[in-house]
Amino acid sequence: MTPLPAWRDGDELVAWRLDHRDHAATWDSGEGARRVGGRWNSRGVRAIYCSIDPATAILEVAVHKGFRTLDTVPHVLTAVTIVDAARVHVVEPARIANPNWLYPGIPSAGQQAFGDDLLAAHGAMVVPSVVSRHSWNLVFLATGTPGGYQLRSQKAFALDPRLHPPAS
Repeated sequence: MTPLPAWRDGDELVAWRLDHRDHAATWDSGEGARRVGGRWNSRGVRAIYCSIDPATAILEVAVHKGFRTLDTVPHVLTAVTIVDAARVHVVEPARIANPNWLYPGIPSAGQQAFGDDLLAAHGAMVVPSVVSRHSWNLVFLATGTPGGYQLRSQKAFALDPRLHPPAS
């Protein structure tokens, strides 16, 4: 695993996400996670998924949408600051109940309940990324995040065209 950034020592925690341009204004609603659930939350929970670095945020979206979509549909790279980062709970890989939860696949009800419980107890958590096994994701509640969060920036995203080359 990549070591966690220095925010554990009092520095600010910046997290990143990639949003469809049409949804940039509502990036923090948790609506998508509420409607369908996610890896670390069940349906009905307004969880917001981010990554600790922008490259992982891009991969997290690319694994679902594909590079073609990221090349042809406008997206926005969003940066957010967690105000009281010292209160964010870190989920170390060895503390996850089922090691298979860290591999690609459909999340189980147990995995979602595990995430729901942690979110209810802490409001925000850092968990290992499944897409980039050496990276970290941040998941937090749209309401009740300890210390809150602030939008840092939103910038138009442009995919490197080499990731969506012409068919040969």
